[in-house]
Amino acid sequence: MRVDAVYENALVLTGETTTSALAVLHGRVVALGEDAEALSARRRVDLGGSVVVPGFHDAHNHMAWFGMSLDHVPLSDCRSVEEVYAAIARRAAELPEGSWVVGSGYDQNKLVGGHPDRHGLDRAAPGKLVQLRHTSGHMCVVNTAVLDRLDVANVPVGGDIVLDGDGSPTGLLREQAQRLLDPLTYPTPIETLVRGLDRASEVYLSEGITSVQEAGIGGGLVGESPAELAAYQLARERGLLRVRATVMVGAPVLHELSDGAGFGLDLGLRTGLGDEWLRIGPMKLFADGSLVGRTCAMHEPFAGEPDNVGYFQLPEDELARTIMRAHEAGWQIATHAIGDRAITVVLDAYEAALAAHPRADHRHRIEHCAVLQPDELARMARLGLIPSPQGRFVNELGDGMRAALGEERVAWCYRLKSLLDAGCVLPASSDRPVVNGAPLLALADMVRRRTSSGAPFGPQEALSPREALRAYTHGSAYAAFAENDLGTLTPGKLADFAVLSADPTDESTMDDARVLATAVGGELRYEAPN
Repeated sequence: MRVDAVYENALVLTGETTTSALAVLHGRVVALGEDAEALSARRRVDLGGSVVVPGFHDAHNHMAWFGMSLDHVPLSDCRSVEEVYAAIARRAAELPEGSWVVGSGYDQNKLVGGHPDRHGLDRAAPGKLVQLRHTSGHMCVVNTAVLDRLDVANVPVGGDIVLDGDGSPTGLLREQAQRLLDPLTYPTPIETLVRGLDRASEVYLSEGITSVQEAGIGGGLVGESPAELAAYQLARERGLLRVRATVMVGAPVLHELSDGAGFGLDLGLRTGLGDEWLRIGPMKLFADGSLVGRTCAMHEPFAGEPDNVGYFQLPEDELARTIMRAHEAGWQIATHAIGDRAITVVLDAYEAALAAHPRADHRHRIEHCAVLQPDELARMARLGLIPSPQGRFVNELGDGMRAALGEERVAWCYRLKSLLDAGCVLPASSDRPVVNGAPLLALADMVRRRTSSGAPFGPQEALSPREALRAYTHGSAYAAFAENDLGTLTPGKLADFAVLSADPTDESTMDDARVLATAVGGELRYEAPN
């Protein structure tokens, strides 16, 4: 047999064994080790003793949002509100009157002065329309020029406009209140989305990411356009979607279908339609909000705020009905639930749906699954649910999460090891652009569990390096119903892999690992500059 390529002289961590080479034919692995080396090949690639791992699969990211945010004013490094205002002022000075100035990535927990407000933005960008997107995506700040254009008398359920001591809006819109901006900003043009997917693909390949799950398109809090899937199709047709994508469909897009077809998309489309490059995945549903923004639904108040237990994005009975209908119609369901109260309500809804309509291998998910009490952890495993936590959050957001929870609840936050020990399949993800989405950074965080200030954060939840790598490969593929194609480098699987400078499963060398090359379908799509 003559194969397309043999990659040899490497430490190949297949996910099941360790070997020295792999052979590729028609985009799939066909042989390993000596069997691969013995084959005739159109191309032989000497990897010079580097390390090969299965391509990283990000189980929860916002690819289009991330790609488009690369054009925004970056605010994640700001350490005071005055630095935020200065960054906005610099961009505003470059733009004509009436232009939008959009900034992304600020975190009030890291800013001296807390949240920016509309008055500061008015001074920084007179004559402009300003929106600052919080790093969580669950809130934003706008200036007076934008606020004056909003229908502030009709705030959607599941959101609020923050007021100052005099009862005037500060410019901070939380959760569903951000939908008030839709008449000004929605929908995003398809070509803008395609460009965002193109730019995101470049970054992902440079980090060894070969497949992703886009956590919400078409509608809801994270949808950019009602025709958002068209952007993915166009990007693929033009060769700009260079990583494989499973897209979650926003719950507001689903509706009752005629002729008894159930609950879904027109033509009866649901989870599973597509191919190895682009597929429809779960229905994405929001139960609550953000932990660092202190809007997620909690059983007990946030630390230092005795009257604040957060809130739900939609009424609890509507949440349960939506989960029941989607489950009955055959959808995989991915529900965003961060606070422990939200997780309890979502578990109740899943349990009721599974009791009413038993279904094997449903792979329903809880996105983030942040504050998980011990009893609920056991119930989650019993129901066969998949948690989708973000390992990098502990580093970038951990100090803010600790401040919101108080020390006694930190042990429940962004669990990893205890989920594995309970029998759950654990995927890994970034929620990018909420935090830096580079998998090698996240692997270290999943092993070390330290905040950016260096403080330990639930160290009992730390994974071994091998467990962390398995989560970012096999676990994430499983969560997308893709483990038959992805997640390991074994014969029959797609030949998606990353070539690294060091072994990420050895804690003594994992900090030295960097991406040298990335292959999708056995073709090198990225090679690091010398």
